[in-house]
Amino acid sequence: MMFGMRVRGGLLATLIMFAVPAAATLGSVLMSAPAAAQTVASIAVEGNRRVEIETIRSYFKPGPGGHLGQAQIDDGLKALIETGLFQDVRINQAGGRIVVVVVENAVIGRIAFEGNKKVKDEQLSAEIQSKPRGTFSRPMVQSDAQRIAEIYRRSGRYDVRVTPEIIEQPNNRVDLVFTITEGGKTGVKSIEFIGNQAYSAYRLKDIIKTHESNLLSFLGGADVYDPDRVEADRDLIRRFYLKHGFADVQVVAALTEYDPERKGFLVTFKIEEGQQYRVASVDFATSIGTLDATSMRGFSRVSVGSLYNAEALEKSVEEMQIEASRRGYAFAVVRPRGDRNFEQHTVSIVFSIDEGPRTYIERINIRGNTRTRDYVIRREFDLSEGDAYNRALVDRAERRLKNLDFFKSVKIVTEPGSSTDRIILIVDLEEKSTGDFSVSGGYSTTDGALAEVSISERNFLGRGLFAKASVTYGQYARGYSLSFVDPYLLDYRVALGLDLFQRQQLANSYIAYGTKTLGFSPRLGFSLREDLALQLRYSIYQQEIQLPSTLANCNNNPNNGLLAFNPTPAYAALNGLPNGGTATAGGQTATDTSGTGLWCFSDGEASLPVRKELQSGRTLTSSVGYSLNYNTLDNNKNPTDGLLIDWKQDFAGLGGDVKYIKSAIDAKYYTPLVADIVGLIHVQGGMLNQFGNTELRMLDHFQMGPNLVRGFAPNGIGPRDINPFGTGDALGGTKYWGVSAELQMPFWFLPKEVGLKGSVYADAGGLYDYKGPTFWDATGERNTPGCRPARTLSPTDSGTCLGLQYDSGNVVRTSVGVGLIWASPFGPLRFDYAVPLTKGQFDRVQQFKFGGGTSF
Repeated sequence: MMFGMRVRGGLLATLIMFAVPAAATLGSVLMSAPAAAQTVASIAVEGNRRVEIETIRSYFKPGPGGHLGQAQIDDGLKALIETGLFQDVRINQAGGRIVVVVVENAVIGRIAFEGNKKVKDEQLSAEIQSKPRGTFSRPMVQSDAQRIAEIYRRSGRYDVRVTPEIIEQPNNRVDLVFTITEGGKTGVKSIEFIGNQAYSAYRLKDIIKTHESNLLSFLGGADVYDPDRVEADRDLIRRFYLKHGFADVQVVAALTEYDPERKGFLVTFKIEEGQQYRVASVDFATSIGTLDATSMRGFSRVSVGSLYNAEALEKSVEEMQIEASRRGYAFAVVRPRGDRNFEQHTVSIVFSIDEGPRTYIERINIRGNTRTRDYVIRREFDLSEGDAYNRALVDRAERRLKNLDFFKSVKIVTEPGSSTDRIILIVDLEEKSTGDFSVSGGYSTTDGALAEVSISERNFLGRGLFAKASVTYGQYARGYSLSFVDPYLLDYRVALGLDLFQRQQLANSYIAYGTKTLGFSPRLGFSLREDLALQLRYSIYQQEIQLPSTLANCNNNPNNGLLAFNPTPAYAALNGLPNGGTATAGGQTATDTSGTGLWCFSDGEASLPVRKELQSGRTLTSSVGYSLNYNTLDNNKNPTDGLLIDWKQDFAGLGGDVKYIKSAIDAKYYTPLVADIVGLIHVQGGMLNQFGNTELRMLDHFQMGPNLVRGFAPNGIGPRDINPFGTGDALGGTKYWGVSAELQMPFWFLPKEVGLKGSVYADAGGLYDYKGPTFWDATGERNTPGCRPARTLSPTDSGTCLGLQYDSGNVVRTSVGVGLIWASPFGPLRFDYAVPLTKGQFDRVQQFKFGGGTSF
């Protein structure tokens, strides 16, 4: 063994000894031989079939003197490889010649997708880089497969598999097939919060857009894991805390983990809340000598003693900066500064107004709007090319563009312009579908079963217009409507709306008559502030009563020749007539042979105001009105904090057949209490006033029921016809008031995503002061002051009136109850059970009420 190692070691040493001198000698020979001078024209090309020789030679750039050195050859080789046109490129240098040997990539004949059901071929073709009749590249194909998988992951399908298959064809062509195994949606199985003390996990789940999976998740998509949505949720949580006084809050991380056992993601938000601060003082300072800083106080939405609110602070900065620009300080910049007192948990705010850099907008470039017209986007800006750059106005424009709901994403960034004092605004957009076709269905104890088919477009013709057409057909309600809204009338920020409608309300268990209404209403809307809106409107509509002939066949003309007046026992007792048998009335003798009564009220009769309206025929109402809407709700669909006030007034009499002034107010105040319980105070009231000599119609009166005090039937309270032989119609009132206190609370033992919460409430209200017609003369023409009440005489007596017997209903109604509120995938549903505590003698009670609907 020792001998063998010596031999091998000696042999290796001998070879090294001879090899080193030989290599040195060869190297010296090569170094000493001058390289042959080559030019681009002397390059030979082999193996090319589609790419021209001159195209290949063009990648070799000559050095000084027009000759190619080794560096130029290496650069050309690298450039050819990077084109992706060739599978292989080699450089041969022999006999003083440079030969470029290429193997061209194949050409793609067709591209196909197999197994894709959730994503269309057209969408996938637009996303990949490989194209038919393009050059085949294996790295590009792998990149395309990853891109397809990413598209599916964005829609929540993380189990997707994409396998590219290459099919060889003659003439150096290939077909490319992507086989896709889509897999199921990967949902969010759990959402947890760490470090939250001030707000429960239940409350924070209301803030974020990501939801946990549940049995009804297939009807929506918020439970599908989306990393971009989770990242956006971090910002939503942070802004929520900043809005409620937590100036030091940090959402440290949003941790996501895939659980293979549950086949879904677990999302955890880690929060560091910090302390809650209140505003100790609000001051103003400026370095602009001619500007009075304290004059900006009226534009501050931050008040001393209130909770620190970063959102109000941002809006204050925006309003002040815009006001400074209006006053001629186009480059003024408002910067808020907050000095915290960590012991007292207060913050002192100073708004500093300084002269900013003099920068102008050179251009506004819009990208990504394939359908929406440029002017629709530009009109959301309060500045244009050539104006002074104002960041507050740019932020406002970005917010407005997002609120249009035309785009999936909106981002405005700046780029340097042609000089140091010029910038270019880049508006990057991603459009989304703005058309809706819906089939809606619902049921309520008031209107019965109801269905609606509607089609709408929020961005009609790409011009930012809104158009909608709908048809409604239900058990007791039917009709159609056409709506059109131009949000920028004559390029002003004024919304013009036009509505054409036809509605038919059929008789039901709550009213004995039906109504048919056909009308048209133009309106103008103004946004006075972000929380205050004004609407001006004009309405003209034609209305008529629909009533069965059996409820309007009372005729008290004694000359009608009808001798079959058979008073019922109840009517006879009321009017002093014999119970049955023979009775003499108006000089005529009538015999009750049936015992049931066949005249006037005996077979039921509609109320006097209803019959009078029926005899009047179609009535035309022409009115002008306005509405003021103040809205500070944190969420319009599921509010937990804020105030909503709606004030309306309408003046009828601008032509038409009726004259009145109708006023109404509705106010709701929401406030969070403890343990996710939300308090609601609801106050409402209204008044109807007559002017001129035109009598108020019953149809113009307010009609109230569970919309004022729960526990009562629709049209269940207020003045009512109490004629024992009539239909007992509600007459309505000219004044009403109502107040309600409600507590809404979640069911903590149920998952948040179920969307169920309960409520307890107490209601009080009243409807009174009927001012419609009460008398009608025998011939049905007009009121006759000298006529005699029909209550004391037979309807056949000449000169008697069909007088209205009604209860004034001047009673305060109260009730208490419980409710179940479900934000279901089928639309909002509500169930209420209320018990009246006080009521009028003739009120109608309905303790259970249900209503809801959906679009699908």
